[in-house]
Amino acid sequence: MLLILFAMCCLYATMDVQGIPQDGKNKPRTLMNTKELILYHGYPCEEHDVVTQDDYILSIFRIPYGREENASTNSKPAVLLQHGMFGEASNWIASGSSNSLGFVLADNGCDVWLGSSRGSQWSKKHVSLSTEDENFWAFSFDHMAQYDLPATVDFILQKTGQQQLFYVGHSQGSTIGFIAFSTMPHLARKIKINFALAPVVSVKHAISPLKKLFTLPDFLYKIILGTKEFNWRRPVSRDKSGFCSFFEYSNICSNIIYNLFWSAQKALNMSQVDGYEVNRLVGTSVQNLIHWSQVMKSGKLQAYDYGTLKNLERYEKTHPPEYNVTNMNVSTAVWNVGNDGLADPEDIALLLPQITNLTYHKFIPEWDHESFIYGLDAYVQLHREILNMIKGSY
Repeated sequence: MLLILFAMCCLYATMDVQGIPQDGKNKPRTLMNTKELILYHGYPCEEHDVVTQDDYILSIFRIPYGREENASTNSKPAVLLQHGMFGEASNWIASGSSNSLGFVLADNGCDVWLGSSRGSQWSKKHVSLSTEDENFWAFSFDHMAQYDLPATVDFILQKTGQQQLFYVGHSQGSTIGFIAFSTMPHLARKIKINFALAPVVSVKHAISPLKKLFTLPDFLYKIILGTKEFNWRRPVSRDKSGFCSFFEYSNICSNIIYNLFWSAQKALNMSQVDGYEVNRLVGTSVQNLIHWSQVMKSGKLQAYDYGTLKNLERYEKTHPPEYNVTNMNVSTAVWNVGNDGLADPEDIALLLPQITNLTYHKFIPEWDHESFIYGLDAYVQLHREILNMIKGSY
């Protein structure tokens, strides 16, 4: 498999990449940051820093109203969109103005907020730690659920004056929602509806090639990848791994990997493909990769396993505690798909009975894991339904 991947990347590295200006005179969308992309499409944008209880600084983005609307003091539903692993805030606006959930919600009367998990492209800041410090990268999705999500929700509610908001999580974004809402009842009460897109909770039946890469012992990941950041595009060193940096056109290489592991390209809106490249396969911590490896090997959604002695110190037991989804008391709507190597339909079938307040479930057999973000028919299959639920309960 890896030999095929190397061969494909080498082949692409010899090809001319059309549609991407090489002279630097015109800034392509692939080089725009999240705020620039929002403004490029004609929408207003605010950027805010959120400081978590453990001192990470998260950059989140707000689209307060749509293109055809003037600034208004009228109250409108606040919606938080949370990306998955290897994703970032601009995932939600990368498919153009008519087919991106962030823009569709803004154009239909919502106050849209794009979340950003620690370690992702726009959230690599800390009150006292540098990204060169190993301690900065000592986090996994546990910390995103325990610190990032509560801080982000509270910030949005304070800014908007709302009592509750609507939460949309994709993949790992849905995972941290399930963890946070099941372990923190006070936070759960601030969520009007939890929209879970391709939730990754039980992974007993995951068939993605990515799962095969997650079967190594924990210590080998640290030997191979270091103990700080994992990034597909950065140079390989003791503490950073950037597989695709070996190749001249690293975006193309990462896109190949992306399609092999996450997405069937036929499901994507190819007219927007140059806008997708900036949003694919950004970084996370090596510890987060190890945590997902532990979940995949155990088949359980559980806290990070530090080893017997440190588990005793942190959890007062030798094994990490398992998260109990049945404790989540939030109205929840779930969408899952047929071609998903991570949120396999059999795993979703195990998850659904555990959701005590399941208000809606839809199965889309022809979609894959990333169709939620880039699917050609996303408005019909997903966006319209989310909008109707928001309007019906606001």
